[in-house]
Amino acid sequence: MPFEPAEWPRKLRSQEWYGGTSRDNIYHRGWLKNQGYPHDLFDGRPVIGILNTWSDLTPCNGHLRELAEKVKAGIWEAGGFPLEVPVFSASENTFRPTAMMYRNLAAMAVEETMRAQPIDGAVLLVGCDKTTPSLMMGAASTDIPSIVVTGGPMLNGWFRGERVGSGTALWQMSEDIKAGKMTQEEFLEAEQAMSRSSGTCNTMGTASTMASMAEALGMALSGNAAIPGVDARRRVMAQLSGRRIVQMVKDDLKPSDVMTKAAFENAIRTNGAIGGSTNAVVHLLALAGRVGVDVTLDDWDRLGRDVPTIVNLMPSGKYLMEEFFYAGGLPVVLKRLGEAGMLNKDALTVSGGPVWDEVKDAVNWNEDVIRPADRALTASGGIAVLRGNLAPDGAVLKPSAASEHLMKHRGRAVVFEDIDDYKARIGDDDLDIDETCVMVLKNCGPKGYPGMSEVGNMGLPPKVLKKGITDMVRISDARMSGTAYGTVVLHTAPEAAVGGPLAVVRSGDMIELDVPARRLHLDISDEELAQRLAAWSSSVDVPSGGYAKLFHDHVEGADTGADFDFLRGCRGSEVPRDSH
Repeated sequence: MPFEPAEWPRKLRSQEWYGGTSRDNIYHRGWLKNQGYPHDLFDGRPVIGILNTWSDLTPCNGHLRELAEKVKAGIWEAGGFPLEVPVFSASENTFRPTAMMYRNLAAMAVEETMRAQPIDGAVLLVGCDKTTPSLMMGAASTDIPSIVVTGGPMLNGWFRGERVGSGTALWQMSEDIKAGKMTQEEFLEAEQAMSRSSGTCNTMGTASTMASMAEALGMALSGNAAIPGVDARRRVMAQLSGRRIVQMVKDDLKPSDVMTKAAFENAIRTNGAIGGSTNAVVHLLALAGRVGVDVTLDDWDRLGRDVPTIVNLMPSGKYLMEEFFYAGGLPVVLKRLGEAGMLNKDALTVSGGPVWDEVKDAVNWNEDVIRPADRALTASGGIAVLRGNLAPDGAVLKPSAASEHLMKHRGRAVVFEDIDDYKARIGDDDLDIDETCVMVLKNCGPKGYPGMSEVGNMGLPPKVLKKGITDMVRISDARMSGTAYGTVVLHTAPEAAVGGPLAVVRSGDMIELDVPARRLHLDISDEELAQRLAAWSSSVDVPSGGYAKLFHDHVEGADTGADFDFLRGCRGSEVPRDSH
């Protein structure tokens, strides 16, 4: 369509680079023209950055280059000027020690990329677990109009007539091998069935959870979260989002307008309804800190406690993301929440209107996939936030993935000082442990691992698995994959590496878990706990330099989102001074 600068209500920030005839304007404009762009593209139309997390080493995002072309088409159609920008891509599949260590680095890089370059609006092209929160955090810190487009989940995996959920099947089958129920050859055969198309995990793991969080927050167009990565409708969504971002720039619709307290409340309740990942807790706490919205662990417990888990997906349930999409996807869930009085219906979305207008007519096409409340997987879903002398700053547990008979449990602690200690001892038949014990893992929090790795769902000892036992209470300061399951207490804060009470738990101590009462208690006296803490000293090595030292020195606790202390808050989009 023809572009008329007079239509725009204000001068765009990209014009600081491209608008005018000064030496600096010609410098910026002239160099970009070597790509073959005609002069009239610099006449004041909005420059839209497509922030693309594609990487050959991020397999979940491997198809995003193709998707970016559809985003570009939509931007061109709406009169914008699309420019694709590669940004830091933290892959859960390949990054060591853990992709979580690099979420903050990615967010910092995205923030500076957006502020330092001539971008009026941004399409956040994301997929794998940490790419979604990191790009949203960066966008929140600049408050430049932004819209999320996720790559979508993989198609269902199938092995010998059964659904194979990416991640979830991996944990199950690895336990089956230790229990003698499956051979290594069968495991290798199943590997070929786990990831059979482009896209992210096909379970309600962290990638699908964060796609749902983006939609529930209003940062993605309605229906974005569940469309499979290879479905033609995923490409349509990308093109429509490209069109929409141009109008968002014209309207100056910013992340701070969308991600309000009401939006975060919607997202927290949505997480409960979908049986979402515990990783959403640290990501949304960090994101709220960037926007400047007061969201705490207590909000997670207060808002999610009475939300039934109605989405019947692995790891909590039976189905996979493909069926979730066919059943109607997240709009159906949001409609159900609205009908139950659990949705802030007036919360604004990137569509420019309230969320209720987007979902009120949604239809549920499969009531076994998206269940009515009276057939919920868990009547009280959400995230349980536990406190007590073992977790004074809080710990979390996912009730929909836990075993009912372990929700109130008292057992003898079997302590692993770190993940290497666990790996060295867990397979020993002489390990003094049975199914009544409580497995405790230390020094795997934000500073301890470093990066807070997904090792909290410790595999059970083979000697216990061979008895047919599939779950035990496990406690750590680590995270676990959104695809994992079990009665697993995570994110215990303060973490062991900074001298939290977890650091002084000893094998043989008795620990009480009472999820209904939200209690996590180490059964020793206050005096003995104080004496142990006074005598404690850290065994964690402090990095000597590089990003690892920056991370160690500035990462905050899991209870506030594990962001860097100097990155909280919005620093805005003010154009840096030109040096040419």
